[in-house]
Amino acid sequence: MADSYSIPELETKANSIRQDIIRMLEHAGSGHSAGPLGLADIFTALYFSILKHDPRNPDWDQRDILVLSNGHTVPVRYAAMAHAGYFDRKELMTLRQLGSRLQGHPERTKLPGIEHTSGPLGCGLSQACGMALAMRMNKQFHRWVYVVMGDGELDEGNIWEAAMLAGKEKLNNVIGIIDRNNIQIDGPTEHVMPLEDLRGKWESFGWHVIDIDGNDIEAVIDACAMARAIVEKPIMIIAHTIPGKGVDFMEYDFHWHGAPPNHEQAKIALKELRTLQGKIRSEHE
Repeated sequence: MADSYSIPELETKANSIRQDIIRMLEHAGSGHSAGPLGLADIFTALYFSILKHDPRNPDWDQRDILVLSNGHTVPVRYAAMAHAGYFDRKELMTLRQLGSRLQGHPERTKLPGIEHTSGPLGCGLSQACGMALAMRMNKQFHRWVYVVMGDGELDEGNIWEAAMLAGKEKLNNVIGIIDRNNIQIDGPTEHVMPLEDLRGKWESFGWHVIDIDGNDIEAVIDACAMARAIVEKPIMIIAHTIPGKGVDFMEYDFHWHGAPPNHEQAKIALKELRTLQGKIRSEHE
């Protein structure tokens, strides 16, 4: 189980995770920047407040399961896992290197605590629904499957097949989180393939939908608590995030979807993140 942290402590931890993401990507020389930075608050909330998990026993049979469908954002998961104690933070610098456990997309057999392999977009929700059905068959009503998805990958038809299944089976043990950052590799999502009315789409498939500010850690925690109280419906949390959050020259710019910072850019980004221009709240305020 995660320890109890205050919201300011979680915000500080999310800031540290963002700094590690920048260091990892600069060292790797490849990878995705915008999505991982935007997801740092959500993954901090998951690993340090929401999930039932044990870094010392990753296969604990009472754990919740976390599926990362948009696997290219995995640097944020690796960083959060390292901070949570799954492995030494020094290993983060092996991201994308030959033979590393920290590949550019997560591999289930490489790293304890990773529940699935993801690469092709659109597959995570189907995997999560299968896991949730298995839990129901085993009468494990105290466990949940959380699945994080990108908004760009909602262009994939597989997502909507899984959405229909979850609605039909009333999989209330599936909690989806959409990273609604409005960008994908080719540009703004609403230019590439418009998604709105996104809430209405999920509701029409029989899902209970919650809209939140995905960069507000307290809102993420509260939404997941509400989701666990819903019965007879799967739950979709539409988390509105800022791509590249915390780094001024990356924020909202789709060109950073699939690009890492170079050395000079990383220096600027780390300086911004260390100060965050006073945005991180303090216990002494």
